[in-house]
Amino acid sequence: MAETPRSVEIIEVSPRDGIQNERKILSVDTKLALIARAIAAGARRLEVTSFVNPARVPQMADAADLAARLPRGQARFIGLALNARGFERAAEAGLDEVNFVTVASDTFCRRNQGADTFENLRVWAEVAAAARGRIAAGITVGAAFGCPFEGEVPLARLLRVVEAAMAHAPFELALADTIGVATPADVLERVGAVRAAFPEVPLRLHLHNTRNTGIANAWAGLMAGVRIFDASLGGVGGCPFAPRATGNIATEDLVYMFERSGVATGLDLGACIEAAEWLEREIDHPVPGMVMKAGGFPPPQAA
Repeated sequence: MAETPRSVEIIEVSPRDGIQNERKILSVDTKLALIARAIAAGARRLEVTSFVNPARVPQMADAADLAARLPRGQARFIGLALNARGFERAAEAGLDEVNFVTVASDTFCRRNQGADTFENLRVWAEVAAAARGRIAAGITVGAAFGCPFEGEVPLARLLRVVEAAMAHAPFELALADTIGVATPADVLERVGAVRAAFPEVPLRLHLHNTRNTGIANAWAGLMAGVRIFDASLGGVGGCPFAPRATGNIATEDLVYMFERSGVATGLDLGACIEAAEWLEREIDHPVPGMVMKAGGFPPPQAA
């Protein structure tokens, strides 16, 4: 296991993965207000939108408009792409990074992107080549810990997918527990295996708290050497193409755990809580974050 680091990076994904499955369609102004609140809380990398078919993900129909109005220079902005057209739209929008997605299981990949895993990785090869000199391109392997349709994803299968992805030199590799089935033991095993095979690539974890293991999995990832974590204010989120794939790790919960453990995040817990409370009001239903309800510790001293 790695030593406890002094700091980690948290990527705020509420503007994309956080709200993509919400029934209430948020306006561009509301999304920009969410991004502004995240930046004010200290976020410096944000996944702000996805360039996907608006008929399938209506919440992301305004991706180009949102990109045109981002507060450039205040943070690095990431757009998600599922295919070559999505990549071109992200590049044309002038974002700082594109996050291409493949899925570790064929069935889920077909439902998500209309192609099986290795067919989709051939698209990734084209995207990676097209990105050179234009935009930083990373890749996320979804369902890296389990699939809602096929069940267990064998470690050997995951490593074959990662090897094929790494053949085209992403600047960053993310493993996603898309449906929140991982345990800390799974994280230690799979992160360890990927880091052993590709020790130089920056490794990122995208964890969901569907079965209340997300925070424990984040700590296991930290111990396995991960230094980049996705999180979403209030713990909002879910995948439109996976049944019962509920929310991400709450940003404020992750900040609380790391900061109380002596690991700096660069994020202000109080500002994260306020932003999560604001988002809860905007989407008109309770969100699953826990620290926003309980508050930090020790509590602020009374004036």
